[in-house]
Amino acid sequence: MKLKKEKVMLVDSSDNLRHVIKDYLEMSGYDVVDYNGGLDANKSFNKGLYDICIIDVALKNYDGYKLLQNMRKLDKNVPIIILSSYTSKEARIKGFNLGCDDYITKPFSIEELGLRMQAILRRCQNNAPREYVNEDEVIKFGNFSLNYTEMQLIHPKITRTLTRKECELLKLLLDHKNKLVPREIILREVWGEDDNTTSRSMDVFMTKLRGYILVDYEDKVLPKKDGERKVKYKDGFQPTVEICNIHGTGFMMRVLEN
Repeated sequence: MKLKKEKVMLVDSSDNLRHVIKDYLEMSGYDVVDYNGGLDANKSFNKGLYDICIIDVALKNYDGYKLLQNMRKLDKNVPIIILSSYTSKEARIKGFNLGCDDYITKPFSIEELGLRMQAILRRCQNNAPREYVNEDEVIKFGNFSLNYTEMQLIHPKITRTLTRKECELLKLLLDHKNKLVPREIILREVWGEDDNTTSRSMDVFMTKLRGYILVDYEDKVLPKKDGERKVKYKDGFQPTVEICNIHGTGFMMRVLEN
């Protein structure tokens, strides 16, 4: 058990500046993952759980504002700081309109960047102390284990790395196993909003999670017939782990205890 470090995404096309910032932040106690391009950063953001992000909008071969927009669509709350050589009022306004929490123009004081990060993180955490966590926290259910920190769903046959949303969704169901979790609660806790678009997205994610869990019962699942949507099992077989859709109401992670 040890104090969890804040995880930082750092995106800047300048190798020299990026390395200087990374070294400074790591010496200050942060866990830093850095990228020199927006495309890789965009892919990583969907898989990694970051406490704060620092991005340059003038990226090579990728629109930094588009990266900011994509990040904000996936996570409405993660703090995002823009570092930019664009000093105009219009550039600043565009950044804030797309969802950044702070806009710092180059050149800048690296000590000031550190202080701004601390101030934003304090506001986000409501001055709460950092939580002491087990970095190898594992939630076991049936023949599966969820390594929440590493975002891995582990089964004797396969270890699957989950996306951010898949991991959060699965953990929410497991936190309330054998209990109905209403749709609106899931949408609020995992997506932060409740509308038709996110509701359809949730259904897609649930279908994917069900597919991951079926690896435990591949020889027990009957082939689907035309028009069938629900998974059916062979007569007399009852799965020990199953995500149940309570039609129009919500979902339940059903886990049969030994």
